[in-house]
Amino acid sequence: MTTRWLTPEEQRAWRAYLAATQLLEDAIDRRLQQDAGMPHLYYSILVHLSEAPERRLRMTGLAERVKITRSRLTYAVARLERDGLVRREGCASDRRGSLALLTEEGAAVLEEAAPGHVEVVRAALFDHLDAEQVGQLEEICGRIARALQGDGDAGCALGELPWRRRSAPCE
Repeated sequence: MTTRWLTPEEQRAWRAYLAATQLLEDAIDRRLQQDAGMPHLYYSILVHLSEAPERRLRMTGLAERVKITRSRLTYAVARLERDGLVRREGCASDRRGSLALLTEEGAAVLEEAAPGHVEVVRAALFDHLDAEQVGQLEEICGRIARALQGDGDAGCALGELPWRRRSAPCE
């Protein structure tokens, strides 16, 4: 098989993408550490729980939404649980499953940290794009995500995704 090397244009685009995403993630992490004492990953877990019905999700579903392995999620949720921001409970329909639940304290921390988070995202990303570019960014990122996940006709996944595991929903 012949290696399809990147063209000079693709190499520049790739390097620009890497620099932008690494700098953005670092800026978000620094702000969330300052405002809430937590990394972006933990904030993302709280956000997904806050958006879920009854502020609870099955752990496997939460891992898929956050795009991390179940073992990494278990570690993160244990930390959030120690801090009183999340609580775990058993799944009524499946003894093997468990749910993560956003506590009142977790909701308060999220509410306090959200303005700083959105301020960084806006200043670092959206303030530099016009409306058309925002639409293009959404389209490009969506296409890449669908291709990597093997969703629909966007292409095939580049290997098995570690957070994907189908299981029965908890009631």
